[in-house]
Amino acid sequence: MHADPKGVLTGTHFLDGDQACTEGALAAGARFAAGYPITPSTEIVERFASRIPTVGGTFIQMEDELAASITILGAVWGGAKAFTVTSGPGFSLMMEHIGYAVMTETPCVFVNVQRGGPSTGLPTLPAQSDMMQARWGSHGDYEIIAICPSSPQECFDLTIDAFNLSEEFRVPVMVMMDECVGHMTEKVVIPPASQIHITPRRRTTKPPGQFQLYATNGDAVPEMVHAGEGYKFHITGLTHDERGYPAMNPHTQDKLVRRLKDKIRSASKRLTLADEEGTEDADVVVVSYGITARVAQRAIELARQQGLKAGKLRLIAVWPFPEQKIKELAARTSVFVVPELNLGQISLEVERAAGGQARTVPVTHAGGAVHRPEDILHAILEAVR
Repeated sequence: MHADPKGVLTGTHFLDGDQACTEGALAAGARFAAGYPITPSTEIVERFASRIPTVGGTFIQMEDELAASITILGAVWGGAKAFTVTSGPGFSLMMEHIGYAVMTETPCVFVNVQRGGPSTGLPTLPAQSDMMQARWGSHGDYEIIAICPSSPQECFDLTIDAFNLSEEFRVPVMVMMDECVGHMTEKVVIPPASQIHITPRRRTTKPPGQFQLYATNGDAVPEMVHAGEGYKFHITGLTHDERGYPAMNPHTQDKLVRRLKDKIRSASKRLTLADEEGTEDADVVVVSYGITARVAQRAIELARQQGLKAGKLRLIAVWPFPEQKIKELAARTSVFVVPELNLGQISLEVERAAGGQARTVPVTHAGGAVHRPEDILHAILEAVR
């Protein structure tokens, strides 16, 4: 085990996904976290709490998830890179503050280690049933970014990506893990800090008299300032003008909300992160994410052994949804098979994006365990008959 001068680990380690996520956050520059213990995500903040004194930062255990989610937003405006961690019930409580982060354009990261629901559900067992909630859980029109690791190594790598994307687009980014990925232990390689790309915060260089909090420079993402730097600014969840002041009129609402959506949608092609294999002439394409993608890999291999042309599309970024990629594949394949640990969420998006050019076959599972490869294989065989 080695550490760079800032105390961030380097080298090869044997970590579970939760631990790797913590190390990714530290490597990305996160120096503040607030959370409330909830299975199966608690190990992330436990490790952060023990590691943060070595790099200089703060962890606060709050009284509940509402307090945790608003606290990290205050920390960001105070100058920190910040995140919180939760699972299903806590994620539900955080939704109002996710909408607030969208409206105030506060760069931050929300990690959700998914478990079976609804309600308290299965605290110690896996599911992928919060995928639509990540996109639509808060009210109003908005866009977010959500990524889905499928290994402890990706828990490290994609947590760094989550912080970078949050800073680039000034938007909350979701890391949508699941209990299996969070608790599986594998080799994780952590490169030296000098080899890790970190996106800096969009800090303004304008003097206080010339700075407007939400004025943009052509790329739809405004610059930021922090409390205590001599700027007078107003942060509100109300519809606001470029100064940040409330402006209760339809014109300002339309201009603001369209910009909040367009800054993500305009980059949707670049944000289409996926692992694609064997789709060039595939008769069937298996679309999966998270732990289910690892089970699906075996099913795809079994299908190929039987002479079927089975392709793979593993979604790494689920939101914004890769509509164009699905449309392209729908033009040259006959069917999509979509296994997921819910009763059909992302399969609906695949069906919508395919637009009738290819069939969509969901392989549902209510959670509590993962699919068997044979179940996905059966769906592939049935789909091409």
